[in-house]
Amino acid sequence: MLLLLEHPAVYTLGTGSTTDFLRFDPALEKVEVHRIERGGEVTYHCPDQLVGYPILNLRRHEMDLHWYLRQLEEVILRLLARYGLRGGRIAGLTGVWVDGCKVAAIGIKVKRWITMHGFAINVCPDLAGFQKIVPCGIGDRPVGSLAQFLPEITTEQVRKDLPEVFAEVFGLEVILL
Repeated sequence: MLLLLEHPAVYTLGTGSTTDFLRFDPALEKVEVHRIERGGEVTYHCPDQLVGYPILNLRRHEMDLHWYLRQLEEVILRLLARYGLRGGRIAGLTGVWVDGCKVAAIGIKVKRWITMHGFAINVCPDLAGFQKIVPCGIGDRPVGSLAQFLPEITTEQVRKDLPEVFAEVFGLEVILL
């Protein structure tokens, strides 16, 4: 199953992350901050960022977390290719990049080989919220959006195309609910 949704403005911290990557005091600002059960550091979610929550049994695929992370990146890379964008990976950094800008973040949890959490693709969000954090603990690389490269892109278009690409990468059948 693949759940696709958008969150209201919220900051999330992975299980092992610290507040060192927040550029604000959560006690003093009226913003939502939640610690959640996924890997990774702090990130920001907001409208027009499409968040995917795959629920897969990796026993039916590969019982290898690195393989799974690379497959999630592959989904996003193939999606971008559909739009004529050349996305890429950066060694040692999980996620997908276009022209040096991180356009998709990945943070997962796997329990008994069942996947939880997933990825966030910045389609056309207001990126200002990222200025209040060191996104994913990476302070020397900018966060970007697909709209920077494709001004006409919409979240609805990506929401429509993503399930097909996801199914292709994971060898699954698409059944829209």
